[in-house]
Amino acid sequence: MKIIVDSHIPNIRGKIEPRAEVVYLEPGDITREAVRDADALIVRTRTRCDAALLDGSRVGFIGSATIGTDHIDLDYCGSHGITVRNAPGCNAPAVAQWVFCAITAWMRHRGLSSPAGLTLGIVGVGHIGSIVARWGRELGFTVLLNDPPRENMENVETGENREKMGDCSIDGIFSPLDELQRRCDIITFHTPLTRDGQWPTWHLCDQAFLDGLDHCRLIIDAARGPIADNAALLGWHGDVALDCWENEPNISRELLEKAIVATPHIAGYSAEGKQRGTAMMLEALNGFYGWDIPVPEIAAPATGAPDVTLEGIAASYDIMADTAALKADAAAFEPLRNTYRHRPEYRH
Repeated sequence: MKIIVDSHIPNIRGKIEPRAEVVYLEPGDITREAVRDADALIVRTRTRCDAALLDGSRVGFIGSATIGTDHIDLDYCGSHGITVRNAPGCNAPAVAQWVFCAITAWMRHRGLSSPAGLTLGIVGVGHIGSIVARWGRELGFTVLLNDPPRENMENVETGENREKMGDCSIDGIFSPLDELQRRCDIITFHTPLTRDGQWPTWHLCDQAFLDGLDHCRLIIDAARGPIADNAALLGWHGDVALDCWENEPNISRELLEKAIVATPHIAGYSAEGKQRGTAMMLEALNGFYGWDIPVPEIAAPATGAPDVTLEGIAASYDIMADTAALKADAAAFEPLRNTYRHRPEYRH
């Protein structure tokens, strides 16, 4: 049995080897030729798993140590008997930490001393959005939630739907997107990237969306780059805080210059988040192959700190140091991401 593992996935070396031959490769080296004789892949978002990679291989299992699956052709995998597992919610507390550090940096930049009177709109209320909503209310923001797929799911009360939502409990009702456009000072996106279906999110934040904003002053994208039309953001009069960009790693230099906060897709890069992702991959391998690889326990809760202060969150992570590093050298986007020193999550 041969398993190929992205060499940037931490805390995994030595864990699988007693049960399989393991080859660790850079993302760029995970090619069609490399995976031809592999039985399983453990990857990150930098590896596009589709027919171009998988045709002619014997791969029967793909694990992605990330929350999303838009880099995996699920239809292809389903039609070829390939099981896919990801790590939903593994980095949710880290992304919430990034969001409020970005908001704090923006407030300081604009001379705002308190969340009082500010309305925060959250588009996408899954693992990450639920933590952002809970922390936002505790910090004193007025919080509006928008998530049509979840709203539709929760209107159909079944055990299956409740299981899908997992720990993503929220306290509040959903608002239509145009209400967020009318009322919010800050809007942050936490949706998956989808191009089809009833609620596609590709370019959800486009020119028409921006034109419909009444008094929004800050747009945040720490989800997926193409959720926000980067060209439209560049021409918008308001501020932006971006961790995810279109055309990564070849991002817009002009948008980088405009952004108040700008980081190289590392919002979820906490030590604990990476540990959760790896643990979830080991659990998935155990379930698929019937193995009993020991899975480490993660001390920090995946639901985020129970008590928060804005000062405490800001002190837990120097987001402007990461912003300065990227602004100093946009071409270093990928090296900065791949060599990132995983920060500790905000605890309390």
